[in-house]
Parts: sequence; C-alpha cells; structure tokens
Amino acid sequence: MIIGVPKEIKPQEYRVGMTPSGASALVSRGHRVLIERGAGVEAGYPDEEYERAGASVAEREEVWSAPDLVVKVKEPLPEEYPFLREGLTLFTFLHLAAVPDLVPHLLEKKVTAIAYETVTDASRGLPLLKPMSEIAGALSVQVGARGLEKSCGGRGILLAGLPEVRPGKVLIVGAGVSGTMAARLATGIGADVTVLDLDPARLERVRDITGGKAKTAISNEESLSETLVESDLVILAVLIPGKRAPVLVTEEMVKAMKRGACIVDISIDQGGAAETSRPTTHADPYYLTHGVVHYCVANIPSAVARTSTKSLTAMTLPFIIEMAEKGVVPALRENSHLRDGLNTFAGRVTHPGVAESLGYNFHEPEALFP
Repeated sequence: MIIGVPKEIKPQEYRVGMTPSGASALVSRGHRVLIERGAGVEAGYPDEEYERAGASVAEREEVWSAPDLVVKVKEPLPEEYPFLREGLTLFTFLHLAAVPDLVPHLLEKKVTAIAYETVTDASRGLPLLKPMSEIAGALSVQVGARGLEKSCGGRGILLAGLPEVRPGKVLIVGAGVSGTMAARLATGIGADVTVLDLDPARLERVRDITGGKAKTAISNEESLSETLVESDLVILAVLIPGKRAPVLVTEEMVKAMKRGACIVDISIDQGGAAETSRPTTHADPYYLTHGVVHYCVANIPSAVARTSTKSLTAMTLPFIIEMAEKGVVPALRENSHLRDGLNTFAGRVTHPGVAESLGYNFHEPEALFP
C-alpha cells in the first residue's frame, strides 16, 4: 500500500502525522511511504531522517494523489478540499461536528474518513485521542496560569500561592482524560482545585489520583454557577465522542465571573463549551470578553509538537499497519474499534454522533461495505 503524509497547513500546527520510525515500520513490511517535503521539520524530523527510514520525500500534489491512505494530524482545510477524491482513505483528527462545511466534500467525493477521536478500544475508551487529551490537560494549567498574568489581561494571580498568600482557585469541568490530567497538575503546584463531572466514578478517580487534594462535586447548573463565580481559572474539558461539545457556560455566567479570571476551553475543537468561546491560534491565543480572559486554541498539543507526534504515532501505527496489510475495508470489517472511527464511507455519514450533531441520516457501515 502507498501511504501519504502531508505537511499540516493549519496555522501553527507543528505536528506531523508520522515519525521516521513509523515510516520505517511500514517500509520494512513492503509498503511505500510518501512524506511531503518539510512535513516533519517543525516537529524535529528533517527530510533526511525520513529518507534514511526508507520513505520517499515528495511534493504536496503527489503526497495527496498517489496514496491509497493519507495520514494527517488535523482535518483538511479548504485549500486541501480539491485533493479529496473517491478511493482515498483519510486517517486523521476530524472533529466534524465543529467543521460542518467539510462534511459535504467528504460525502461528494466518497472519501473513507476515519477519525482518530472516535476510534475505540476494548474498554470503550478513545486510545488515539487519549495522549493528545493528556497533553491538552497538562498544558491547560500552564496556559491558564499565563492567562492570569496582567500582561494577558488577567487578575495577576499566582496559582500556586505563597506561604503568606492563598493559592488561586481552579475549576475543572469534566473529569475525563484532559480534566483528570489538569487536576493532577493543578493540585501538584498547590492550587485550590474543584472538579465537576456527571459520573461519580470519575470523580472518585480524580480524588484518588490527586491524593484527595481536589474537591469534587456532581456537575449541575447550581454547582457550576456557584463555583464559577469564585474561580480564578476555569478549564472546560467536556467531550461527547463525535458530537458537538455542549455549551455549559452561558454568556450570563461569564459576565458573573471575576474580572481578569481566565477560561481555557479545551473543548473548542468540538465547538467549545462556553457561549463566549471562539477558536484562536498559538500566535494569538488570548482574548477578553466581559473582562474574562479566554484561551481557545483548537490544537493545543501542537505547542509540544515533538512529544505529540511521537505519542500519536505510537498509538496510530498499529491501525495503519493493519489497514496496509489487510486493506482498508477488510480491516474495518474485522476490527470493530477501527470501525467506530469511521465517520464517512461511500458518500454516507457512518458515525451516529456526527449524524445527530449535523442533521445527517446515520448509516451502519457494515451495510455499505462491498
């Protein structure tokens, strides 16, 4: 099989879809890997490393037109839509509920689109999303602490506090992978942390991981409103696989927050969990609304591109090898976890969350396979 790895063109997206060692693993099995010239440079992988691994360095048009399978990091942007074609399998983060304009192009061209964020494992976890969620959760505390600095419009709060000064208050909404990692780091630096979630078992896990340092409560309108107004940093880390993130923090709630408080909306890649959230970039990550600092970068892990690329390749490579060895459709037919990642196939929407969020009819993928 021919596998293509294009250079990411999303602003400040420094990750690449595959490391040289990942390319080597495929080449050693008899497959051909085309890497776009310069694709890995920002992640610390020059073209020469891919060539030593046995990959071929090529121009963008060939990387998109020759392969059976294209492996990326982020969803195609409008400049890449002309490269979409029937017979192409696209394996990447898609977050289609947040980019509805992409869906008609995938359907019209009958692209087999497999989204990292909806591939599952035996425990119904999201193994390809997990490492990026861990990184986003860790960085959310870091960028949130920065957002509280006066230069960003923040309150001038040191989250860790001092022996003679109380620490900052952190509210984390969502106790999944990102939220749990954020709680671990925020409590680790000494912040006063509260975590809200609908699942008592998840909250118990947060208490265990933080050694009881994080306070927890069931998430509802009352608990959210009460803790929101007291918080210096609010981290929104909610996820419903395939669906748009629910808007939990209304504009009126933001107006009631402390002036100079900071919201970090990790959920922005699925549309955002605050009514006042809008996507930003690493080059211009912060903005003020109603006196509250917002950080809404949709590709947070790109800030640590080398770590992110290594971690992502480690998790995606077994699925890529399986598709290369068996063929895409046989792999989808045999592997239900990979099949859970299938968002579009043969001009149809094949993920229930995407279909529900965007108003498309859902089609069982098995019924569409030849």
